[in-house]
Amino acid sequence: MKDQMLQFKVYSLRTQASPYNTSTKAEKDNAHETIYYLLVNMKDLPNSIPMDVNPREPKMTTNVAKSLKSAVTEPETDFYINNRGIVISAKSLTFDTVKSQVTIDLGVQDDENDKYLYGILDGGHTYTAIIEERKNIPDNIEKYVRIEVIINVQNITRLSDARNTSVQVSDIALFNLDNKFEPVKNAIRNQPYENEIAYKDNENKPINVFELLRLVYAFDIEKYPDDNSAPIQSYSGKAQVFKRYRAVYDTPLYKSLTIQIPKLVELYDLIEQELPQKYKEYKEASGIAKSKFGKVSGIELVKSKDGKIISTSTLFLHKPTQYKISTGYIYPVFGAFRSLLTFNSATGNVSWIFNPIEIWNDVGVSLTQNTFESSSNPQAAGKDKQLWLSNYRIVETQSLRKLLKKQSKKTT
Repeated sequence: MKDQMLQFKVYSLRTQASPYNTSTKAEKDNAHETIYYLLVNMKDLPNSIPMDVNPREPKMTTNVAKSLKSAVTEPETDFYINNRGIVISAKSLTFDTVKSQVTIDLGVQDDENDKYLYGILDGGHTYTAIIEERKNIPDNIEKYVRIEVIINVQNITRLSDARNTSVQVSDIALFNLDNKFEPVKNAIRNQPYENEIAYKDNENKPINVFELLRLVYAFDIEKYPDDNSAPIQSYSGKAQVFKRYRAVYDTPLYKSLTIQIPKLVELYDLIEQELPQKYKEYKEASGIAKSKFGKVSGIELVKSKDGKIISTSTLFLHKPTQYKISTGYIYPVFGAFRSLLTFNSATGNVSWIFNPIEIWNDVGVSLTQNTFESSSNPQAAGKDKQLWLSNYRIVETQSLRKLLKKQSKKTT
C-alpha cells in the first residue's frame, strides 16, 4: 500500500515551526506540529482530497453552501481574505522552490488509522464549492484560497474539536432529538453519573455523551475482533466514533455493548484511579525506589496555588486521585480488555470470558509497564498501534492461562 501524495503549485508558502521544538533527542522523538500556510490558485487545487477525518460530509444544499458556490464564481478577488480557508492534516510536506510546488503526504488512505488522521479536517464545504464551481470562474479572473497544512498532529481529536466544535455537537444534538440515545440513557439509569451526561448543545453538564460512546467503540469486537487491528479512534477520532455509533447503534452487537456501559465505566475509572499505584509497583520491581509518576509527560500532580498536593477525582465515578492522566495512556490499557468480550450472534448478547476487573488486578502492572516503556508521550502512546496490540495480547494471554487452569482442575 502506497501513501497518497498531493502535488500542486502554490502562489506563496510560509512555515510556522512549533515553539516547543528543541534540539534534544528526547524532544525530537516526541516531535511537535509544524504549520504551513499556503495561498493557492483555485484552479491548481487537486481533485479528490480525502475528507474522512472531517466531522461531517459537506451538505451543499444549504444556504451557506450556496453562498460559498456563489463566492467562488463571482468576479470579486477577495475570497482568500473573507473565507477561513481549508485545513489539512498531513504526514509531511515538501516544497520545490524552483517549481513553486508542494508535495503533501496523506499516508495510506486504505489504512484506517491514516484515513482518519490525514486529509481535510476543516473547510470541507469550501473545498467542495471550489471543486464544483471553479470551471465557472471568469477567464480573466484568478481566484485564490488559503490552505493551512498541519503535519505531525499530536492529538487529532483536540484539533478537530477546536476547528469543528459547533458542527460536531450539533450532529450529536440532532441524534438526541430523534431519541436515539435512549439505549444509553436506559443503560446508565440509577448510575451515579446519570445526571452528569450532556446530550444537547451547550448543556451545562460535566460529561459529554461522547465519553460514553468512545468506551463502547473501544470494545467494538465486530470492527476489531482480534490482535490484527486496534480501536485507536476511541482515543484519537471523535468524529469517527460518533459516525460508527450512528451507523450501527441499533444492531444486536451495539445494543448489547451499550448495556455494558456501566461495566466499561467501572473498568475505565479503576484504571484511571489505580494507574499511579501500578506505575509505582512496576518501578519498584525494576529497582527504582522513587517512581516520580507526576514527572511523566501528560501526568499532572494536582496542587493548590500555594503548592500543596490536593485531591481530584476520576472522570465518571469521582474516585479520589491526586493525578490528572492523559487519556493517551489510559485508552491503550482500557482497550486491551476487549479480548475478554465475546458475542453470541444467535442470542444477540455479549458476555465476558472473565470479569475485566479481575484481570486488571492480575496484569495491571504488566500493562502499565508495557505502556510507559513504549512511550513517554501520551499522544504518541494513544496512537501507537503496536502498543494497543501488545496490551491486548497481555490480557488475552492471562485469559488463556486462567482458562487452562480451569480446564486442568476439571480433569484432575
